[in-house]
Amino acid sequence: MTPLVCPSCGLAQTSSERFCASCGVPLVIGEEDSEPVSERHERARKIKPQLAEGELVRVVGARNQAEGEFIQGLLLEEGVPSILRRSAGFDVPDFLAAGPRDVLVPQSGVTAAREILLQAELISPEPATSGISPVRLLVGLLLALAVGALVVWAVFSLHS
Repeated sequence: MTPLVCPSCGLAQTSSERFCASCGVPLVIGEEDSEPVSERHERARKIKPQLAEGELVRVVGARNQAEGEFIQGLLLEEGVPSILRRSAGFDVPDFLAAGPRDVLVPQSGVTAAREILLQAELISPEPATSGISPVRLLVGLLLALAVGALVVWAVFSLHS
């Protein structure tokens, strides 16, 4: 009688079991001396094929390699593949883990990745704005000009 083996961790189980006691994966008929699945193969199993199509798109930036790998792990747990790339314009030797990184995902996984990052509160829901609106800037400049004119008028009227 051939033993039941876990396809994930490779542990042999008794024939009365249906699921692996250590990882909960359904058991398959196999050989006792089969090798456990490699980490790379296990990571590839988690990827949802429908989220792995299209050009790579930057979804978030990380401050360093460790933070980028953490974000990659969050995305992979939900089936979104990602790639970590050193951000352009940052001068750090290649062997160091310091420096900002870009997290890139395929175009088909962008929406899912943004939802995951929103739930983890790693990005904000509203798109980032670049500074103050032009109307507010104009109002501020006009108020500053009015206050400046008032100060100049007060100085000249006191000296007269």
